[in-house]
Amino acid sequence: MAEDKLLARMKNNPRGDWRISHVETLAKRYGFWIRRPGGGGSHVTLRHDSGARLSVPARRPIKPAYIRQLVRLIEHLEEDES
Repeated sequence: MAEDKLLARMKNNPRGDWRISHVETLAKRYGFWIRRPGGGGSHVTLRHDSGARLSVPARRPIKPAYIRQLVRLIEHLEEDES
């Protein structure tokens, strides 16, 4: 699979002004299930069929640590597919 432009931008600039919509868009492209907060929750949970899971605070801006975790998780999933 050719490298995704959004993934490349996140990888090169994890400190960017990322929104939860960017995270959700990228996660959907790589087959994650998304559970939005309900009943007063503040985190969006991303789950993959492989068992991978990541919880990201829904408020903006998203901290670079969460962007780095998402990028590493996607890269790991791509390696497993090869």
